[in-house]
Amino acid sequence: MNAIVLAAGEGTKIWPYNETRQKCTLPVGNVPLVRRLVEDLLALNLRRIAVVVGAHAPSVRHALHGLEAPLLFVEQRERKGTAPAALLALAELGEEEEFLVVYGDLALGQENLQAVVEAFRADQPVAAALVHPLGEERSLDWLCAKVTAGQLTAVEGHPRGGSHRLGGVYAFHPAAVPYLRNNPGLFRHVPVGGMPPLEAEIAQSVAMLLEEGQMVRAVETTEFFVDVDKPWHILEANARLLDYLCARLEGNQIAPDARIHDGAEIEGRVVLGPGSSIGNRVVVRGDLFVGAHAQLTNGAILGGEVLVGDHCRVRDYGLVGSHSVLGPHSLVAHGAEFSGVLFDGVFLYHYCEMAGVYGSRVDIGAASVCGTLRFDDENTLHYIKGRREFPRWGANCAYMGDYSRTGVNAILMPGVKVGAYSCVGPGVVLYEDLPSRKVVLLQQELVFKDWGPEKYGW
Repeated sequence: MNAIVLAAGEGTKIWPYNETRQKCTLPVGNVPLVRRLVEDLLALNLRRIAVVVGAHAPSVRHALHGLEAPLLFVEQRERKGTAPAALLALAELGEEEEFLVVYGDLALGQENLQAVVEAFRADQPVAAALVHPLGEERSLDWLCAKVTAGQLTAVEGHPRGGSHRLGGVYAFHPAAVPYLRNNPGLFRHVPVGGMPPLEAEIAQSVAMLLEEGQMVRAVETTEFFVDVDKPWHILEANARLLDYLCARLEGNQIAPDARIHDGAEIEGRVVLGPGSSIGNRVVVRGDLFVGAHAQLTNGAILGGEVLVGDHCRVRDYGLVGSHSVLGPHSLVAHGAEFSGVLFDGVFLYHYCEMAGVYGSRVDIGAASVCGTLRFDDENTLHYIKGRREFPRWGANCAYMGDYSRTGVNAILMPGVKVGAYSCVGPGVVLYEDLPSRKVVLLQQELVFKDWGPEKYGW
């Protein structure tokens, strides 16, 4: 069996993080999504893996750099959908063998991929598809699946009501290739009044298989699964990965040259990488994963289920909330408080309170604050490409794109997004999203009057 990883889309719904990278290279647990997927596929002993690239292709190649297994890169110059992308890869791999198609922006347990392969090989259907229970998610947000007795019986785009959604992992017999090739160029199975975009979606090819009575096996997810489609999904994916890792953690794992001071207060299990240390007066309130050459010193406080990347520093009573991930070379220092996800090289240097997702090399000015509570106790309404969204995770967090920054005393109100290469100036209270490559500055009016001892009656 061969595998195809789709990593060509524009990813505009996850703005501002699509400005400088392909969406599938976003870090989850400090590993790019696409690299984690490819490593999981390699563990299945597949014959060949093709990666379809397009928008921000260099970021995908960089994310996969250094893997021992050779990969085939195929460029999709015109992004007309996932079915044409798969066909481009098949033109290089050949159409004579069974193949997997995996969407590159998925965060999921490797067991899910294994389950699709095993179910496909056991039943020998023409196709198998991963499906995920909707739970609290709205069916209006996804391509949904009807599942009966372990088989896919129907698919529909954004219906009102549904139990499962398509999970972006498919296994196909070569007999399914004509259904990819003859895709009509849009997803036709929508409710009355639905308006599908002109895009050849693989789900439409699966629907064609079902219409002709072909067997498509439905494989329900057994481990964590997040389709990283919008900014708050980065928070959800990292949190669910931490739960997944902690559930499999067996005792402490301390590198021979790592050090834990006797004055540290540690309540959970610790994975401590080479050259890293946990110093005096450090408090750890749960399981902790620390990379190589990281330093937690002088009263640092970390909640449970936290991942600290290589060469990170948390010091001087800096506080990191539970289910947080700190990217490599990041800094949380002197009274700074943070909860969420930092990409690489983010600095919270001095007295600030931030929550959310902060892109590469973001610099947070002293006394900057992210408002995460509202007077009405409600979640903030978001707009994604003009569409109203009600996030289940991180609705009131702030989202800052790569290479952005704040000045001192900046305040980001609940739910705001700051574009890449942008700056929120000192003293600004930001109530709305700031586009990329913009700076917003406070314009104040100064009033000068006479003043002196005579004002006090001398």
